[in-house]
Formats: sequence, C-alpha cells, structure tokens
Amino acid sequence: MGKYTVTEAATVQSDRQEAEKLELPLQKLLEREWGEPVVISGLRRLTGGAAAQTWSFNAADSRAEHRLIFRRGHDASQFGGALSKSEEAMVLNAAVLAGVPAPAVIAQLQANDGLGEGFLMRRIDGETLPQKILKAPIYSAARERMAGQCGEILATIHAVPLNTLQGLKRASAADQIAFYLQAFRGYQQTLPVFEYAFRWLAEHIPHCGEQTLVHGDFRNGNLMVGEDGIRAVLDWELSHIGDPMEDLAWLCVNSWRFGRIDKPVGGFGDRECLYSAYAHASGREVDRDAVRFWELFGVLKWGVICLYQCDMHLSGRERSLERVAIGRRVSECELDILDLLRGE
Repeated sequence: MGKYTVTEAATVQSDRQEAEKLELPLQKLLEREWGEPVVISGLRRLTGGAAAQTWSFNAADSRAEHRLIFRRGHDASQFGGALSKSEEAMVLNAAVLAGVPAPAVIAQLQANDGLGEGFLMRRIDGETLPQKILKAPIYSAARERMAGQCGEILATIHAVPLNTLQGLKRASAADQIAFYLQAFRGYQQTLPVFEYAFRWLAEHIPHCGEQTLVHGDFRNGNLMVGEDGIRAVLDWELSHIGDPMEDLAWLCVNSWRFGRIDKPVGGFGDRECLYSAYAHASGREVDRDAVRFWELFGVLKWGVICLYQCDMHLSGRERSLERVAIGRRVSECELDILDLLRGE
C-alpha cells in the first residue's frame, strides 16, 4: 500500500474531497468579511477533536497572508454537552478581551455560508502533543515555568466578567454528579469502585463561595506550547459557569500527566507552584479540599467517558479502534480513584 494503510488512504482521500468542497465557501465568507478578493491555500484537516472538525489554512488578501483555523460543528450529541460553535465563539471572544491567551475569533458562520455551524479564528503556532511537550529538549525551559503560567492563566479565565457570557450554562457539582451517574447506570457495568466514588462525592460536595467561568477542559493537550511556554489555551467547547476549583483539579488528573505521575500538574509541574501562582494572580486562596473533591470527580468523569467511547464502538454507532483503546482505560481510572480516596 506504500505510504498509507487502506483505512488511512480512505481517510486521506475523504479529507481531500471535503477540502475541495470547503474552499470556495470559505473564500466567499472571507471576501464578505474583508470586502476584497481572497485566495485560500493549504486547507487541511487537523487530527483530534471528536466534537468538532478543525481545519488549518492560509488566506491571502491585498494586505497579507493570514494563518487561520476553521472550527466546524461536527457532533451536536457529543457526550458531556459540548457548546454549540456560536456559544464557543462567544466564550472565546470574552476570554480574549479579558486577556486570556487564546485564538481570536475573526468570523462566525452564517446560515447562507453553506458550511454548517462554526467560526474562523487566528492560528497560533506551537505544539499541543503532550508526549512531545513533556520529553523534547526544546521545551525543557518551558516545562519549568508552565505550572506557574497555568495558575496565572486560570486566574485570568476565572476573572472573565460573567455579564459577557450571556446564556452560558451553569453546572454545579450536584448537577454534574447526577449527569454522570445517570450515564454510568446506562452502561450496565458492575464497577464497585465507581459506585463508591459516586456515593463519596455526593456526600462531600464542597461549598462554592464564588462562581466563575470554568474552561472545563484545561489540561495538557489543550495548551499550545512554544519554547517560551504556554502560548494559547484551546478547545473551549466544555466551558460553563461553576466552581473555579474544578479547573485546577482537572489539570492535575493523573490521566493528563501522560506517564509523569511524579509531576501532578499536567506531567510538568508541582501543585505548590500552581496554587501559589493562582492565589497571587487571582487574590483567591486555593481550597485544597475542594480541589481534591474535583480531582476525584474528574477521574470518575473521565472513567465514564471511557465507557461511553467503548460503547460507541460496541453499539456499532461508530466503529473505531481508538474508541476501544480509550475504553480499556477504565481500569486506570479505578486505580486513580483508590489512590485519591486513600490520599496520595
């Protein structure tokens, strides 16, 4: 088969055909926005992202060549209730205006664009693959400062004015526990560790003194990193209003350390560095008991998502080796839950 397997070759061909369909509508959209002729080049689909398609391309007008990203709605039924693309664009706009390092939205799709739901944003160069970020020598200096940067960035996210987020859903701890418990019951799996974790969480819900914007998926893998550290926060589709401690905890979930379990913060840093930077930048003390609660919830949440991914394959809704592989990680979540319950 040469360079590709049969499956890979079919995917490449499908993406090429899709790119051909997208090029002219994207050109017309930008010509409408910019009021002059535009030339599209280098349109290619990026890997990753189950709830949305992500395409990279260049657009040249009379002023310059612009490096852009096209975020396109793909699976409105994505597990966990992903935001619509218009909602995600709203959150991104508010975050950028508040000083969060994130891609600026330059255009939102309209119904007559023929592209579905989505938006265009600036492309920021860097690396998102956690294995490269954690191992490559070129990022050694970045790794030293990333935990502190995460604390500062989260403080900025949690300071985004809520009046700029009209209609964004609120998600309390009790609501999220109920949602994931119902989902878990639907898979009819006998997992005593999960059962106990759900009960423990329901009995230990922390007091949330102040609700803020919560990114919802702030972790290694959704951070654009360069030699200088974190350049942008990506993938805002799970954003909501809730307990800010949820974001700090999700960043520390063992699954997002990618094997570097000695570095609780994303596999690159220590909790004290994260917490002190966050407290200094936000003026808000870190509630360590709340973070522990949310970290346990995060592990359990990821475990239920793993069950969902496997069920997608087993039910025949979407046959995927990747989904099956993720499903096998349920056992990792069980171990992580036990570690958290007994205290690391």
